Amino acid sequence: MNASHSKLTDWGLEHVSIGNRYTILDVGCGGGRTVSKLAAIATQGKVYGIDYSEESVAATKKTNGRWTALGRAEVCHGSVSQLPFPDNKFDLVTAVETHFWWPDLPADMREVFRVLRPDGKLILIAEIYKGANTTVSRLAEKYASGTGMKLLSVEEHRELFANASYADVQVMEERNKGWICGIGRKPNS
Repeated sequence: MNASHSKLTDWGLEHVSIGNRYTILDVGCGGGRTVSKLAAIATQGKVYGIDYSEESVAATKKTNGRWTALGRAEVCHGSVSQLPFPDNKFDLVTAVETHFWWPDLPADMREVFRVLRPDGKLILIAEIYKGANTTVSRLAEKYASGTGMKLLSVEEHRELFANASYADVQVMEERNKGWICGIGRKPNS
């Protein structure tokens, strides 16, 4: 996971501004590379990782031992459906190659919205989506219903953010690579 998603993650993160004091959550932290990348950018902030897989939590802790020892990273076991964080905690929430596995995508988008600070952003980054011009995406679309994956088109990504009350929604794609990046901001109301 760490190696295969690195370029995709870098491409996606180029679409958001990350402050050096940000408090960040990586949902579905997998092998931990994104947590490490974010901790290196938010030099005076803190990055949290969460994953429903105990193995992924262990891998992320191992990958980020240095950041954890410095108090700059924290990793826990849990679900996007019930995030163990208070309201309005995070400046940024990232999800790389995970949102299409979330148990209840519309409700889980609202749960992420809950933990974002006003003006905080959610960024979804993936290398497969409905309508992408790649063999991998076409295969994923073909078998998605049998795997539980919820692949969305570009327009369905926009609707997903809008229906969960995110503002300034942007969806970017690299069709020939099958990459998609969706960003939404929690309004400052």
